[in-house]
Amino acid sequence: MNDLATPLNFDPRSVPVFRTAEEIPASFGPSVAAIGNFDGVHLGHREILASVVKEAKALGVRAVAVTFDPHPEQFLRPARAPKLLTPMAERTRLMAETGIDAVVVLRFDRALANLTAKEFVDRILVGALGIRGLHEGGNFHFGHGARAGVAALEKYGAGKGFAVHVHTPVKVRGMEVSSTAVRQRVAAGDLTRARWMLGRPFAVLGTPATGRGIGTKLLVPTVNMADYDGLLPPFGVYVTRLKVAGRSFHSVTNVGNRPTFGEASFAVESHILDFEPVELNEQTPVELEYLLRLRGEIEWPSPEALKAQIFQDMARAKRYFRLAK
Repeated sequence: MNDLATPLNFDPRSVPVFRTAEEIPASFGPSVAAIGNFDGVHLGHREILASVVKEAKALGVRAVAVTFDPHPEQFLRPARAPKLLTPMAERTRLMAETGIDAVVVLRFDRALANLTAKEFVDRILVGALGIRGLHEGGNFHFGHGARAGVAALEKYGAGKGFAVHVHTPVKVRGMEVSSTAVRQRVAAGDLTRARWMLGRPFAVLGTPATGRGIGTKLLVPTVNMADYDGLLPPFGVYVTRLKVAGRSFHSVTNVGNRPTFGEASFAVESHILDFEPVELNEQTPVELEYLLRLRGEIEWPSPEALKAQIFQDMARAKRYFRLAK
């Protein structure tokens, strides 16, 4: 499979990423694929993608993940669209970890939304990817108005020469795993169950923002995260792990409006527990893993009272990391 053409946006550290069906080389197929939003790339997604890789290897063809940007709900119903667990760059990185050979990121726009199920199968699955096998969850829908489901897909497959494998939902500790379920757990501050379903801690990727100097006044090293439009846990204080410049720090993070300091202003502030000097600027990539919710956000009577509570939060976080070790 060394004849795979290199797309313009190829990242040598990852797998090829094609942004349109036309960008896929004519010599690309045949392939085995899975189609979906893959938000979070949770354990259910990973099981399906692992099956794609396994079948592709058995057939000697390519393994492909097909996804959409933006999320269809963000285009079709933006007022109701969910906050996402993972931005596209992180989603493709996580999918690449499963061993697939390529990711196809189709721009979800009016033209794609208007494709009928048959047109989607003919143009993209058969025409561009040369599909031999397709792996989907039982609730998969596609085509204009999402009118077609797996039964229609199986019918098309029988006529076009590809097999359709329908996967039952993955369950973890009795919970059915889905992107919606993970979002609900994160939105409720239940990071333990979210972690079980993701197979890793829920994390936010971004860059630092210039803070207001409050952390310095409290004598606690502080990193503020820049504005982020993805999903965040509810206002409160969390045990976190901050990853920056190849380093990993234990931290306590406040998500909220910082009401103690007068006029409310939203911020995600991380107080580093095991601080050591590290190069940091407003373009430095930062990853913040949320491990445990300590408490909700409280308006304290004074900065001194807040300072005392911060040190209590730090003590609880240190105990968490000691026990985790």
